[in-house]
Formats: sequence, structure tokens, C-alpha cells
Amino acid sequence: MFKKDPLQIIAFQTYGTSSHVYLRGRAIEDENINLEEKGAFKLLFNAWKRFETDEIKNTELKINMGDHFEFYTKTDNDGYFLFDETIDDVGGYANSEGWVNFEVSYKVNQVKRTIQSENCFPGEMLIPSQTASYGVISDIDDTILHTGLVSVLKWRVLYNTLLTSAGQRLPLECAPEFYQKLHEGKTGHEANPIFYVSHSPWNLYRYLEYFLKKNKFPKGPIILRNFPRPFSKSRGEKPRKQQEIINLLKAYPKLKFILIGDSGEHDPYIYLEIAKLYPERILAIYLLRVNHKKRMLRVNKLYKDYKLTPMLLAKNSKLAMEHARKHGFIS
Repeated sequence: MFKKDPLQIIAFQTYGTSSHVYLRGRAIEDENINLEEKGAFKLLFNAWKRFETDEIKNTELKINMGDHFEFYTKTDNDGYFLFDETIDDVGGYANSEGWVNFEVSYKVNQVKRTIQSENCFPGEMLIPSQTASYGVISDIDDTILHTGLVSVLKWRVLYNTLLTSAGQRLPLECAPEFYQKLHEGKTGHEANPIFYVSHSPWNLYRYLEYFLKKNKFPKGPIILRNFPRPFSKSRGEKPRKQQEIINLLKAYPKLKFILIGDSGEHDPYIYLEIAKLYPERILAIYLLRVNHKKRMLRVNKLYKDYKLTPMLLAKNSKLAMEHARKHGFIS
């Protein structure tokens, strides 16, 4: 028989408030994926391991936050856990950037397997700093990371995802600098929160987390989606990404936001609808152009009469940065 891999818990970078804890993660076997791997065969094997996960189902987990908070939650049939509760003040545990550390562990009497890292798995939850002037909600694919979503038959997406390591992926031009400027704000000390909201599945969480850190993007909650099931979407249901953005607006009712995406897929439609629903909450919309003539024509037509808030359809992040400086969002 094959030796089973040790257990691990991946605690996703998430967000909350001083009185609301919202924690997400997944309990799976540790496949020991090397994010700097090279070579086509090894990269394909890593991609297979990333999507062919061995979930730890219906298992109770313990969460410790600070010296006094201890919570319990349970994984679902796909190994995911979600702890979403109103509790006493946890804001005192946040650092100067607003991050609160926590730890997740298995209940030892429930598992009879080798557990990685002595059964202590770190996580972080962001409580936006009181110095923040605004928040940023950003897409990832073709906004800060070139994926090729509009390429013929999506071949570029497959190549980039399956045959390029996270360490080899490069950010779009000027994107890290632009996001650091937005995080710092006009004064340079605002600690504006950056939320990375993508249509990518949670299976790519560590891949994307590594990419963001390696390329010096500001640390922020990464919000992805469960791997889609066939025929699972109900008629009339909003895209999951749109629901997550609305959740952020509701979580921070006093915070205004800048929306950043690309013109290739759903961002133009989602952002326009959100701006119409929350006209006082959206400071600006930035959409990066993609190399697809028909899509660009549709987006130009969509925003032709848009007057609710500053909006820019930009060739690159450098132009968006100039626009943001002009409107007083950055120095």
C-alpha cells in the first residue's frame, strides 16, 4: 500500500472587523508542492496534485486567536471550513497594518494520521486600519497577472497555469508599484486594504499567494471560489465574484472602494452594476485593456455614458497610476 501524506490545514488570508471574525481555509493532505519547480513533467505533476486533492472531510478543527479566544469549526465534504461569527473585541490583537494572527489545529482525538508542523497551522485576518482612506478590490487574472483568458481556446491559460511555476510568472507592467502606492495612499501612511478577488478556484490559493509575495504586491485577503460543479449555478444567481465584492461593501459600510479589473471577461459588467447599486461607495473604476477587438468594442459601448465615478480604460497600470494621482488617491 502507498504511504499516506501527512495532514495539513491551509488557512486563507481573510478579513473581518474588531467584532466579527470571518475565517476560511481547507484541510487536506500535504502533497509537498514546490512552487519554484521547473521542467514540464514536474510542473504538470504539480498541477495534477493541486487539483486532485485529498480532502479531510467532516472533521472538527480548533482555532486559537490571541490569548483568550478559542473557537471550533468543522470541515465540509470538500475539506473547507468557514467560521463566521460575531464575537467580543479582537481588534486589540491587530498589528499596525491591521493583521490579526490565529492558529488552526486538528482535534487530536479525531485523526489518527501524521500531522504536519506539530498540528499548528498559522493564518491571518485583516481588520482595516483606522488610518485607511479607502479600500481596493482587485481582480488577479489579466489585471496583475497575465493569464491569457481571451486567447483562442484558452490555450494560453492552460500553458500559464500548468506549465509555468508561480516563481516564473511575471506581473503586468507597473502593477506592483501601482498597488503599493494605493496601499500607502496620498499621505504614504494610510495602510489602505487591498482585497484580491478572483474567479480562480481555491486550489490555486498558494500559487497566487506566492506570486503576490514574490512580486512585492501589498499583502491582502485573497478571495477565490470553490471549484465549480456541473450545473450548480441557479438561474438568476449573481456571479460568485460579485457576491464576494458586495460582502466586502457590507462588511465595511464606512469605507469607500476603488475597483480594478480588466476588460476581458466579466469585470466591466460586475463593476458597473456594483457602482449603480452603491454609487456613493465607489471612488473609481480601472479596467485594463485586453487584446481583443470585439470585447473592447463592447466595453467601450457599455461605459460610453458612464458618469457615476471616475473611470479609466487603461493600456497599463502606469496610466492608471497617473490617473489615480490626478484624482488625489495617491501621492
